[in-house]
Amino acid sequence: LVPSIILTRIPFKGFVRCTWRPTLIGFSTASSEAVLPMAMENLQAFGVPKSIAAFVMPVGYSFNLAGTTLYLALASIFAVQADGIDMPLSQQMAMMFTLMLTSKGVAAVPRASLVILAATLKNYNLPLEAVAVIMGIDALMDMGRTAINIVGNCLATVILAKWENDFGRETEEDRITMGEELEAGYEDKQSHLKEISISH
Repeated sequence: LVPSIILTRIPFKGFVRCTWRPTLIGFSTASSEAVLPMAMENLQAFGVPKSIAAFVMPVGYSFNLAGTTLYLALASIFAVQADGIDMPLSQQMAMMFTLMLTSKGVAAVPRASLVILAATLKNYNLPLEAVAVIMGIDALMDMGRTAINIVGNCLATVILAKWENDFGRETEEDRITMGEELEAGYEDKQSHLKEISISH
């Protein structure tokens, strides 16, 4: 995530400022769905157009699950090593590719990744006892992967806005529009005061 921020020249402090609150709430609740409206509002305030945020964020909640994919890969390797199985590298890569595909579209609810992990281990004839071991600490791990998912989706939204050369444009237009509206309101108020003074 950090190299992506550096390569795309995203303002790091501004990005942290707009994502820390949704990330913290998602970390506490272990559910990214709860912070979707807040994350979209913060991204729009950061400079992402509403049209991009409204499209990328919901799609990313189903297909851009970096934390879930990382967790499933590490958990599957743990299950193999915990049972003392010597799995060749080719089979490990095939299993990780399967997990990467099956993690897409996983429900954004707590502990949903355990179902994907158990099904994949069963498919590769691996022991399911490791799932029971992981289940004991999965609540803490779920909080971490949820936070990574939220940050990854927010970052993908900002990168797409910069790729389309729309990052910050809508915010600047809003400022210009607000300035014009304030100026028009000031002129209307002045003309109204003049009418009152003439009538008196």
